[in-house]
Amino acid sequence: MSKNKKKKLPLVYQPVGLVLGLAGGAISSFAFRKTWKAIRHEDDTPDALDRDRGWGEVLLAAALQGAIFAAVRSVVNRAGAKAIERSTGSWPTKESAEKNDQD
Repeated sequence: MSKNKKKKLPLVYQPVGLVLGLAGGAISSFAFRKTWKAIRHEDDTPDALDRDRGWGEVLLAAALQGAIFAAVRSVVNRAGAKAIERSTGSWPTKESAEKNDQD
């Protein structure tokens, strides 16, 4: 692969990353709602501004939602990067492109 293609790879990955990010957000939101329903047997998830919810419930929901979001984002990003690497032979980060240019 030429050096120009390696330099452009992160730019090429950006739209892929955007689509994967949107999909990951939808997946994590769905997973959080399903997890909350399994834990609390409620369809309505707590929000910080819910007057009828206590601090513990709101903080538990926020921590759970954050953990699910981070895990899903990591899975989606990693899978996308691996797919790009399989199809192009290069890892889709600026650091790896710069490192390959120095070699």
